[in-house]
Order: sequence, then structure tokens, then C-alpha cells
Amino acid sequence: MQQAAHESPRPGDETYRAPTAPVRSIGDRMAQGRARREQVARADHGRWRKGAQRADPIEILKASDAERLPELVPIRYGRMLASPFAFYRGAAAVMAADLAATPTTGVQVQACGDCHLVNFGGFATPERLLIFDINDFDETLPAPWEWDVKRLAASFVLAARSIGLPDAEAREAAVTCVRSYRKRLAEFSTMDPLSVWYARIGVEEFLKGIPKSRQDALRQRIDRQSTGSDAEFPKLTEMVSGRIAIRDAPPLIFHPDITQTSEFQSHLPALFDDYRASLADDRRHLLDRYRLVDVAIKVVGVGSVGRRCGIALMMSASNQPLFLQFKEAVASVLEPFAGTSAYAHHGQRVVFGQRLMQPASDVFLGWFTASMTGTQYYVRQLRDSKIKPVIETMDVVAMEIYAKRCGWALARAHAKGGDAALISGYLGNGCAFDDAIGDFSVAYADQTERDYALLKAAVRKGEIAVHIET
Repeated sequence: MQQAAHESPRPGDETYRAPTAPVRSIGDRMAQGRARREQVARADHGRWRKGAQRADPIEILKASDAERLPELVPIRYGRMLASPFAFYRGAAAVMAADLAATPTTGVQVQACGDCHLVNFGGFATPERLLIFDINDFDETLPAPWEWDVKRLAASFVLAARSIGLPDAEAREAAVTCVRSYRKRLAEFSTMDPLSVWYARIGVEEFLKGIPKSRQDALRQRIDRQSTGSDAEFPKLTEMVSGRIAIRDAPPLIFHPDITQTSEFQSHLPALFDDYRASLADDRRHLLDRYRLVDVAIKVVGVGSVGRRCGIALMMSASNQPLFLQFKEAVASVLEPFAGTSAYAHHGQRVVFGQRLMQPASDVFLGWFTASMTGTQYYVRQLRDSKIKPVIETMDVVAMEIYAKRCGWALARAHAKGGDAALISGYLGNGCAFDDAIGDFSVAYADQTERDYALLKAAVRKGEIAVHIET
């Protein structure tokens, strides 16, 4: 059939060419960024006022409870009760609604969506090199770049308060993070795209400029790091009726009754095939060297508690273990405010965002749909040489060092998935934006503490059930 003259060629036609936009110069894009200051002054980002129409934060939290496993919801609230910072970690949906009411430049990036300091850390690349970067993407979505910056900066104020640092030093940690973001983004804005794509923060880059005494302590911690499937195997498994199985440790690790039914067992091959189909051919070849042995629910994090999360134990022919973690994927908390995801499958949304924002991602990163329920999941390795920050052991110097590294990592991620020159032109060389976000971070930390008090009051009234872990 001949194509009509007025129709554009379709993908797959011999004459089809992907549409291309002219590449604007770095100078032009930076100038456009500077022009955005006429629409939104950098100082405007420093304001936080609770609007009259602000939704009840406790109602926002409760709204997602219906989608969660009811027996795990009290654990979620128990963890959020630990401190205002813990509340903040579990209240990404609350802040998403608040951020939507704050000024933005209208420039979008691939955003993390839940950008707080505990969602950064060390992990192993496929080449087995340790790097530092963002490592949680459950809420990732194209969204205003300012939202990630504000959530990350405010998390430093709350974390600093949680370890007893005064507000002056807490604010300075937030400003340090934003300053690092601004300066690193300026560097990325002048780099060629491939250099940005390959940029990563390795161990030596992470340690550079840190006092020697602190370097030694950090190197010792890195050297002791041995997490991964081999290290987790003796902690998480036991012999049951002559076979290896995941050890139950309720309420945090357990086998729901359904996992023991023949109906569930009959669905496992199809679930596994669905996940396998999401992998590249070479990763499928690697996965095929393992066989599925057992699956169990495993409670993780704060905001994820109650979601259908679990682990799968797989074994090779030589009895080497591989633990895969599967997590329920639902709509990002940013979607009501930044627009619906381009991906109908939210597991695919998470995987795409992670691959775009990270310099290197897990070889087993994929997704599947549970045919019995229609629930969507994404998959990754469990604790692949993962190093998480230990906030309780930090002092003001360590907090400042960590703030610089987080700002650096976020700048790299935004440069990879956004227009670094446009954002850098808006930020400029001065400290106007840094100081504004410092003010916002303190004000929003105050708001979080008020919201936290509302949660405590709801618990006291018996409106919310909690389980406190011992």
C-alpha cells in the first residue's frame, strides 16, 4: 500500500529517520538559563509557607495504606515514629505535594523523586568496582530539578538535628550540599556528552580532599565491606526438610501461606519468564546459570514498608547463591504533580530511571508482572556490596564531607538525564541559590517536625496502629 503524500514515514519504514533537534551551543543554553531568573528569582526558592489549601499530611500517608499489606503497615508507622528524620524518609508523598506548590524554573530532568541522603551510598558496578551514587529510584520520574535538590538539602537539616547538631551547622550542611551541586553541575555543563555519561565517583574520587585521618577510617570500612549473595547466604538461609530455604524471621522475613500452595508454585515459572524477558540477551544467558530455590517476603526501608517486597534465592550448578530482591512498583508520588509516566509498567519506569541516572547499574535489573494479581515489580540484586551512610556516627565534619559528595552525585545524575548548561546558567557562580535552599531546608525541616507531631498525636489517639521493633 502506497503511503499518502501528507503522511510522515513511520518507524520501520526504509525512509524513516528519527526526528532530531538542532544542538544548541553551551553558551546559548546557559544564557537561556540566566534568562529564567526573570521568571523565578533564585531567592524565591528560599520561601516555604504552609498554604491554606495544604492537604493533611496524615491523610496523605493513610491514602497509600490501602495498597499495602495490612499486617505490615504498623511496622511502617513504627519506623516513621523513630524521629522527624525517619518520618521524612517515609513521607515522600507529603513532600511531593508540597514541592508542587513551590517555585520552579520549568526545567525538567530525570528526577530521583525521593532524594534524601540515606538514598545515596556505595555499591558495586558490573565490573566489581565500588562507586558512590544514588541507589533508590522507586519514585523516579521526569520532574523539575529543584525538587530533588530541595528534598536532599532538607534531609541534611533533619539528619543533622537527629544527631544533635545545632541549626547553624545543620543549615550549613544543606548549603554545602547545594554549593557542591552547583559547582559540579557547572563542570558537567562544559563536558562532552560521553564524558558525562561515563563519569562516576569511585573510591579515590570519593576520598580525595578528605583529611588523612578520616580517609584511613573510611578505607577500613570499605575494606571490611563484604555484603553480597555469598555473605548474605549464611544469614538468610537454613535447611528445611533436607533442602536450602530462606529462614523465616517474622515479621521482617517470612513465607506467606500462599507461597506454599501448588497454585502459587505453578505460577513461578511464568513470573520468572516474564522477568527474564525484560533482560538483555547476555543477562538472560547469565541468569540461566541459576535455578530458583525459594521466595519470601522481606520488609525493607521506611517508605517501602507494606509494599510487596521480597527476596528470591537462586543457586548455580556449583551451589553458589544469588539473592534477587523484588519490589512492588506503583505510580511515583510525583505523578499527580509532574505528569503520568511514559511507561505503563512501573517496574520498567523504575529500571529506566535508574539506568539513566546511575553511571552503572545492576546486571540483573529488570521487571515483571505477577499474573495472579496484576501487581508490577522490579528486580535487582540484594545488597550487592552496598555501603549505606551511618548517620548516627557522623559529626559536623563528616556531615559536611558527605553533603559535598551527595551534591556531586546528584549533579552528575541530573547532567546525565537533563540539560546541565541550562540549569547551570540559572544557578550562576554566586551563592544566591545556595543560601535560598539553606533557608528553605530549615523552614521545611520545621514543617516536617510539625507533621511528625501530628503522627504522634494520631498514634496516641489510636487512629494509627504501630509496631515498634526491638
